Amino acid sequence: MGRGGVHKDRSEGPERKCIATGEVQPKYGLIRFVTGPDGQVFPDVAAKLPGRGVYVASDRAALDKAIGKKLFARGFKAQVTASKDLADEVEKQIARRVVELLSLARKSGDAVAGYEKVKTWLDREEAQVLLQAADGSGRGKSKLSTPHFGKYIGWLTADELGQAFGRQTVIHAALASGGLAKRVVEEAQRLRGLREKDDGGKGRAEG
Repeated sequence: MGRGGVHKDRSEGPERKCIATGEVQPKYGLIRFVTGPDGQVFPDVAAKLPGRGVYVASDRAALDKAIGKKLFARGFKAQVTASKDLADEVEKQIARRVVELLSLARKSGDAVAGYEKVKTWLDREEAQVLLQAADGSGRGKSKLSTPHFGKYIGWLTADELGQAFGRQTVIHAALASGGLAKRVVEEAQRLRGLREKDDGGKGRAEG
């Protein structure tokens, strides 16, 4: 039941309540946290660890609020400790998940990197997701357009994309529909909320 007594659409899967915002939303947009025997709070980004868990929206401001106002103690109903760099650790782990998923997509033939290969996939309408490095040249990135009805991911760094494709750096990449595309998009959206700056795909000019 949503606000105003209106039933919410649950087609996006199970929902959980964020301890920082109080909002209920699909689990894939939240980060699950658990505690260890010593009462230390740590992220369970895959949401697979046993025990009681609490959820926080995958958003830097929400996490900072949960840490600063000691909302984890209220959520767990126990004395717990949350590290000040918890949000940074979550961002690091989510970024690693995105890179690993992209690497799997590359190995299965569902992802390509490099301007020419990406352009070919876009021209042939084989690409569902366009990925471009946040720190790439704005002029270079503007030459490629997001697929019609597709998705755009522009908040990974050239180094992170490079790790996914076994290269030093990658500026342009594309992902085919099906396969791991949905999971990559979901994890990338979680990462976006944790990154304080998003250039909206404009990039920054190279000096």
